[in-house]
Amino acid sequence: MSPMRRRAVVAPRRGPSLVGAAATTAVVVGTAGVVSGAVSGKQQQAAAQQQAAAQQQAAEQQAQIDAAAAQAVAQQQAAMAAQQPAAAPAQADTIAQLQQLAALKDAGVLTEEEFQAQKAKILAA
Repeated sequence: MSPMRRRAVVAPRRGPSLVGAAATTAVVVGTAGVVSGAVSGKQQQAAAQQQAAAQQQAAEQQAQIDAAAAQAVAQQQAAMAAQQPAAAPAQADTIAQLQQLAALKDAGVLTEEEFQAQKAKILAA
């Protein structure tokens, strides 16, 4: 009789095959990449929205500053305009007083000394 050959007993495989494990790993990595990309995209979108809001707020503040500056300039110009017409009648009044004074001197009512004294008072005012 022939000697019996013993066959090696191979234990059955447990879990997926090597190809199955590689496929599972690829699916997990791919899914993780997609999820990571989606989260990153949302974060970038939120950052862009915050930046846009900050720029809009800065623009509104600049507009308020510009409006306040324009209002201040307008008020200053109005104040200057109000002062200028008041100066013109005073100048016209001074000229009229000097003309009357000269007429009185020419008429002989005032002497040269009185005329010079009154003229100095008018011009000093």
